[in-house]
Amino acid sequence: MYPLSKPLVDAIVEAKNHNACIHEINILEALCTTGATLESLLERKQAPFWAYWYARNIVKGRWLEGEAVIMTSPEWAYRYAHDVIKGRWPEAEAIIISSPDCAYWYARDVIKGSWPKGEATIITSPKWAYRYARDVIKGRWSEAEAVIKTNSYWACWYARDVIKGRWPEAEVTIMTSSKWSYWYALDVIKGRWPEAEATIMTSPELAYWYQSVLKTKNTI
Repeated sequence: MYPLSKPLVDAIVEAKNHNACIHEINILEALCTTGATLESLLERKQAPFWAYWYARNIVKGRWLEGEAVIMTSPEWAYRYAHDVIKGRWPEAEAIIISSPDCAYWYARDVIKGSWPKGEATIITSPKWAYRYARDVIKGRWSEAEAVIKTNSYWACWYARDVIKGRWPEAEVTIMTSSKWSYWYALDVIKGRWPEAEATIMTSPELAYWYQSVLKTKNTI
């Protein structure tokens, strides 16, 4: 019904009729003058996005002819599973797993639960390991804590949002940042953090707010 042999000009007209981005339309129209075909577009860098958009907005369902190119991109494979298939896409999971953020989104929004197969990738990123623990596991993820605590930002929020209390093992890292030392004291300790005060005081702005906000809780 939607073969790759379809004339490119017809696909462009359909895209225009479905309010496609004018920037992308301009690219396609320029390619059209070179004799490009719908099939030849699938070799271009933007092809996974184009194929996903075509399936979602024009076919309004699975577009089998375009799936091979969609599954070359972790992002667009995840989005195709979520927005078009509306469920798992086993054939594309190997590529989705290659990206920590896409593996997280796939677990949260498509599988809607833990995805052991994707955890080896997610755990390589402090950000996505934190979010996976918070949003998918909904509790501590002990196997990922060694990675999360290497980053002061994500360690601070992991303590606040997942542990919901102090995380002594990560405090040495958090203490290296004046900003996250301040927020850890404010949101996690909810009071003075004497060990980190020398770091906080290196920022005049944070030193002011630290003393102003926390002096009502503890005398500085």
